Formats: sequence, C-alpha cells, structure tokens
Amino acid sequence: MNHRDHQNRRPEPFEILPGAGTSPVILHVPHSSRVVPEPVRSGILLPDGELDRELDHITDSHTAEIAAAAAGACAVTPWRFVNGLSRLVVDPERFPDEREEMLAVGMGAVYTHSTHRERLRPEGFDVRPLLDRYFHPYAQAMTRAVEDRLEAAGRAVIIDVHSYPTEPLPYELHGEGPRPPICLGTDPFHTPAALLAAAGSAFACFGGTGLDSPFAGTYVPLPYYGKDDRVAALMVEIRRDTYMSEPGGPAGPGLTALAAALTELVDELSS
Repeated sequence: MNHRDHQNRRPEPFEILPGAGTSPVILHVPHSSRVVPEPVRSGILLPDGELDRELDHITDSHTAEIAAAAAGACAVTPWRFVNGLSRLVVDPERFPDEREEMLAVGMGAVYTHSTHRERLRPEGFDVRPLLDRYFHPYAQAMTRAVEDRLEAAGRAVIIDVHSYPTEPLPYELHGEGPRPPICLGTDPFHTPAALLAAAGSAFACFGGTGLDSPFAGTYVPLPYYGKDDRVAALMVEIRRDTYMSEPGGPAGPGLTALAAALTELVDELSS
C-alpha cells in the first residue's frame, strides 16, 4: 500500500492501544506507516514514483504487525503507541532542536533530505507548522502515556520497535559498523542491565544481538529523559532480512518468530 491510497481520508496521527492496567510496558512503533497526508505531500519535491521508493527504504515495514502479534500473545497485555503517519511527515524520535545529530544529513525532526541525500523539501522550508501540527502533540501524548504507566504500575518500560536495512543507506552516519540481526539501542541512564539481559536472552536465536550499531540510543519523552530512572527504555532494531523482502516488500515467516521473541521479552518485563 502506498501513500496515495490514503489521500482521500483523514488519517489518525497516532493510536494508543490500551493494555492491562497493571502493565508497565509500552511497545512504541514510530516508523511503521507509509501514510503521507495530502497537505504534507504537497510540500515534498519527489514525484510519486520516487516518493514510493523512498518510503520503501525509510519505513520500518511490518513492525506494527510484529508488535500487535506480540501483544496479543502476552500473559499481561502491554500498551501500544503506534504512529499512524510516515516519518516523512515528522520523525517523533528526533530531538526538535540543535541537539539532533541527524541534522547533519537533513534528517532532523522534519526531513529536508532523503535516505539517498537528495533534497526532499525546498530550500528554506519552514518546519515549524509540521512540528506544531504533528511533532509536539505526539510527544505530549507519549509523555501522558508514560505518566499513566508510572501512576498505575510505579514504573514504565518503553520498548521501541524498529527495523533497519541489511545494507547501509547513504544517510546513515554510522553505517560502517556491525549490522547484527538484532541491534539493541541503549541509553546509559534509562537502560538497566536487567532489561538488556532480558532482551539479549529473548532474541538470542536470531543469529546474534549487538549493541548500538548501526543505530544507538532509545526513545524517552523529554520531560523524563535523563531525570527519572523509573522510566526504562530499549530500542529493538530488527535487520530486515530476518523477516521481509527488501526494500518495502512482504513479510515472511520470520515475523512470527520475532513476535514470539518480543512476547517473551514483554512477559519477562511484566512479571
């Protein structure tokens, strides 16, 4: 399904799918959608065919399905926070200011360049309306979701579900490093050793896990970032050849195995 299939209806910017009241876990799926609303599409320079190819490369295809299958099998259902729009609208996981290192390749909170470092939006494009319309409401809703888990469960565990291409793309700043089947992105403050160990055990059967290469870090809402150690977080980056045809193709049998591993991780974190 490509971006044109959604132009005639108003897409939801994000969806919060409730889990068990006692669950501390939020499965966060920020990059699974290909939806680009028409008002946003009009500000993108790429012709339709090139935009579809860009979406093939930049979208973490089928990660929402992995998270949904995992959640459905868990003993204690986790919460899910799923981005309904493409990261070409805004990327909710970027810093919205000069702290963001991806600004160096035109891929901050609002991308001005593509995965192949081609211009995506015009020179001098004003990113503020997109930040106001999409980025800030998303961040506020995710902050509330974490606050709700803290109030209900006394802690919150964000598992960031991503995927990445087998071969590096030109935009990658650290593409020369290892590309293991499962890359675990960590934060020195928000990723405790027990969380990392649980993930390493759950995903051990996919041919190896690695840390912070080719992508590092994990998502924590800014009001909690570096401040509240009740909020734990881990990014799970799945190399795409483990479960799908690249780029942007259908999922294969690996999806079921990955969902089972994610279920195992969530069950361990919820116990």
